[in-house]
Amino acid sequence: MPRGTIDDAALETEVGQLPALSLLELRNRWKTAFGHSAPKSLRRNFLARAVAYQMQVEAYGGLSVAIKRRLREIANAVRNGDANAALGSNRIKPGTQMIRQWQNTTHKVTALNEGFEWDGRTYKSLSAVANAITGTNWNGYAFFGIKRAPSSNKNAAGPRRDKLGAISDAQAAPVSPLKTKTGNRRA
Repeated sequence: MPRGTIDDAALETEVGQLPALSLLELRNRWKTAFGHSAPKSLRRNFLARAVAYQMQVEAYGGLSVAIKRRLREIANAVRNGDANAALGSNRIKPGTQMIRQWQNTTHKVTALNEGFEWDGRTYKSLSAVANAITGTNWNGYAFFGIKRAPSSNKNAAGPRRDKLGAISDAQAAPVSPLKTKTGNRRA
């Protein structure tokens, strides 16, 4: 399907019919869309979604060069162990207001495209604002109570739901304490 030769309704109809196609038909559509055979390991659902995406790319255009570059950077950083790479430096969107009470004074900070505005002045970071307010070094995110992204530690997100988690506390049977032998224990 050449770019720009299909209207929105026709594209939507064609994309909607993809899940009903057989595996062989989806593989043929893949070959047409991508110019090579689909990997044998791909399931029907993924094939249908990938072909639908490629059809939309052909009709409307794909990701910009800058977005592709950023996605590659994130993928490389995560692959190298930096799980926070996806956050980037612009975690707080411009226009966001942070309010903090400090020593009986309420302080309002507004996020800008380049930095933060407080008390009529622009600062490069939240830490600089926190320093100006308190006179001491603070982590700006901590000072304003902004939660950081979860660490890569798998236990940082809290305990996993156990098997009894699906049963309400009232229904769960009490468990007797574990009895152990305190005699000849080896360290």
